[in-house]
Amino acid sequence: MRILLVGEYSRFHNSLKEGLQLLQHDVTLIGRADSFKNYPIDISLEATFFQKKIPNVFRQFFFRLTKVDIAFLEIAYRFYKHRHSFQHYDAVQLINEFPFATTPFVERKLLAYIFKHNKNVFVSSCGDDFYYLNYILHAKLPYHILTPYVNNSAHKKHFKYSLQYLTKAHKKLHQFVINNVQGVIPANFDYEMAYTNHPKALPLIPFPINIDLLKFSPLTYDGKVLIFHGVNKVNYLKKGNDIIEKALQIIEKKFPDCVEVKTAYSLPYKEYIKTYDKAHIIMDQLYGYDQGYNALEAMAKGKVVFSGAETAFQEFYKLPETVVINATPNIDDLVEKLSFLIENPEKMIQIGKNARAFVEKFHHYQKVAKSYTEHWKSTE
Repeated sequence: MRILLVGEYSRFHNSLKEGLQLLQHDVTLIGRADSFKNYPIDISLEATFFQKKIPNVFRQFFFRLTKVDIAFLEIAYRFYKHRHSFQHYDAVQLINEFPFATTPFVERKLLAYIFKHNKNVFVSSCGDDFYYLNYILHAKLPYHILTPYVNNSAHKKHFKYSLQYLTKAHKKLHQFVINNVQGVIPANFDYEMAYTNHPKALPLIPFPINIDLLKFSPLTYDGKVLIFHGVNKVNYLKKGNDIIEKALQIIEKKFPDCVEVKTAYSLPYKEYIKTYDKAHIIMDQLYGYDQGYNALEAMAKGKVVFSGAETAFQEFYKLPETVVINATPNIDDLVEKLSFLIENPEKMIQIGKNARAFVEKFHHYQKVAKSYTEHWKSTE
């Protein structure tokens, strides 16, 4: 098959591409590098001109006046420059309904070209979108990624990237995308629960993880537990980093001689993935019901990860052992679970082994790629 992957988050489409290539498919990945993370892209639409000093000054000035990022002009130019490379694929997958991160109006124009020249287009549900955010705001969930904003509207500025999806312009974009795709494919339970009753929802396919690039190192214990906390400043409250920091402060005081906490901020992907190599425990996020991509990669390396692992996750995989620690937005709960691991290092070591085995079994990039091709072919 000739396959076009549009957009990139957290290395999801890169790993899917690598799995598809193992299956002998011809794959092209287009889009942007996801900000500072700088993921590889075959045909980059990144606005490099507006990153230069003088153009960037004008870009920032224009944004302060209008709240519009004129970098979308360069992105649109790059799209149309390469437009003939975006035609006649056997399958196309959008990472999101807003894959180019321009404006809803420009996004519709670019996607219209994709839809016109490709008949078998799908969209992944693996991040914020209009339908998902409306679901979590109205469903009776104990918590979700917008909980800090719901509890305190003063936090609105910290959620501007998520809240933009609730505007009329994004609603129009969402409807346009849904009307033109063959189906929506959730990538974990956070999104599956939102799209369960959607007429175009397809079965969940777990994130693909390239385990061949992630070396498994069994945890060892020499009397000190290293805890790693990676922070993306843009998503600081959304991921529960404020609560994590408070819990870690308590842990450092409780175990001054046998715990070391390392915190890193907004690192490029290649640097981030290496930074936590020596860590035993990875603090990921608190408001999820399943693991995100970063958590799964850390699990593949044999780390004990604090992330989403709620009931739906447990029931779906029918796990006989612990593979990930369910992290909730509760300081006392975090402290209790961290304390248990620090006081029982043999349990921590075993969970690390379980985590790697889990990723190999359910998230192997070649197996997941095969599931995608079966979904794509099912609607032909």
